[in-house]
Amino acid sequence: MRPAAILLGAAALALAGSIALHPGRGAAEPVMAVSDAAVLDGMPAMLAEYGFFTDAAAQVPAAGVTPYRLNTPLYSDGADKLRFVYVPVGQRLTADGEGLLRFPVGTALIKTFAFGEGAQRRLIETRVLLHRSEGWVALPYRWNDEQTAAELALAGGRTQVVTPEGETISYRIPNKNQCKECHGLEGAVVPIGPKTRNLDAGWLEAVVGTVPEGADTMPRWETHSQAPAEAAARAYLDVNCAHCHRPGATASNSGLDLRWEQRDPQTFGVFKRPVAAGRGSGGLEFGIVPGEPQASILVHRMDSTEPGVAMPELGKSTVDREGLGVVARWIEGMAQ
Repeated sequence: MRPAAILLGAAALALAGSIALHPGRGAAEPVMAVSDAAVLDGMPAMLAEYGFFTDAAAQVPAAGVTPYRLNTPLYSDGADKLRFVYVPVGQRLTADGEGLLRFPVGTALIKTFAFGEGAQRRLIETRVLLHRSEGWVALPYRWNDEQTAAELALAGGRTQVVTPEGETISYRIPNKNQCKECHGLEGAVVPIGPKTRNLDAGWLEAVVGTVPEGADTMPRWETHSQAPAEAAARAYLDVNCAHCHRPGATASNSGLDLRWEQRDPQTFGVFKRPVAAGRGSGGLEFGIVPGEPQASILVHRMDSTEPGVAMPELGKSTVDREGLGVVARWIEGMAQ
């Protein structure tokens, strides 16, 4: 059986007169009757209502929910991330070039954040992106201490975690509006992670049915030291920074474009003076100074946890030493 499509768009709901099905139930047995408009007012209070998992605590996906991974993932204080995609029955993901996959209405992207390993692993939050008829909706779900359920947390929250580096931090679960700060583009909420250039070619072949030109070109993070310095650093900046630093996004006023496909050196920071950095510049002159990472604003801001200086502004409260090293190595190797 497929997972519940309770919230997964007008197209899925219309199939059964707005009656959704739940895994393990009979095909004629209704779970919940909702209208597309009603979902905005009454979102599922519990993650379990979607039916994405047969064992949510163990993150075992239901039939029709497909795990995936990114070559270069976003850094979130060292959290382990478990990613899944649900596509309505009869629909397919499609790809057009190296950018974001095309998701039919009714798609759900599911991402669980966890800290610790084995029996010590703790699920912290599960974020759900729902593609509905009027656009994408971002919803955060917070796991309870007992690890038995995740509840809708529109206001976000904080919880204490221990990072893989052994640092105890106050981890922030974003509220619904903060989701828009990273996922906002031209005033709409959009996915930012599953681009074909950052997905495995074998996965694309199996799930999408094709491997488009430019796919699977970003280096795999676990072997980034073996990749060219520029490729590793540009992939890191694309994944961690470009969702804001690109035209039409929340930091577009900076004039900095850190997308993988941007090829103009000054536009991605080389000898580019800051426009809206304020005290975040640390008194430095340029975003990137070739050969001099410590004179580069980009490195200065990545190496800070101070509010108003640290970049990215959201999604982390620690410095990603490995990522910082990748970017510094690239800048250091640039011809002066």
